[in-house]
Amino acid sequence: MTEVSSLTGRLLVATPALADPNFDRAVVLLLDHDEEGSLDVVLNRPTPVDVNDILEGWGDLAGEPGVVFQGGPVSLDSALGVAVVPGGASGEPGPLGWRRVHGAIGLVDLEAPPQLLASALGSLRIFAGYAGWGPGQLEDELVDGAWYVVESEPGDVSSPCPERLWREVLRRQRGELAMVATYPDDPSLN
Repeated sequence: MTEVSSLTGRLLVATPALADPNFDRAVVLLLDHDEEGSLDVVLNRPTPVDVNDILEGWGDLAGEPGVVFQGGPVSLDSALGVAVVPGGASGEPGPLGWRRVHGAIGLVDLEAPPQLLASALGSLRIFAGYAGWGPGQLEDELVDGAWYVVESEPGDVSSPCPERLWREVLRRQRGELAMVATYPDDPSLN
């Protein structure tokens, strides 16, 4: 088997050609990626459900919009918390109840009392479900050109306008990739 280079902490940005409706114009944060597959969340799929409606106390810590996001098509009845801890990239262990994923981005233990993390979190997003790929699946999709792989920024996790995240992430890239941000929603109307 080919050695897999970890993409943990990076973003997968759906190409305009990706036909899967679960990932149309999706921006996906890779929370874990190795030879066994990956665990990821879609950053730009807000739902109409308020965080406090399903996780009491966590809504006060969630960034705007304070709703649950659909993290992907797998296990929609489970919740993941992803948070940025200011200064969390410095190599310090971070607060109790938070586990570093990449830089200042980490996973939150939603079983912990919210007040335990309240003073430490810079931003928090709650996801229902997740996306995932088995061994070699993501690599095959990358070879097929379904995804662009780009660096994440802490602000991507808590973008206040998630509907614009796909274009914003592409626009900040260099070269031809920035031009993809101008790709029309429906090219047949051109």
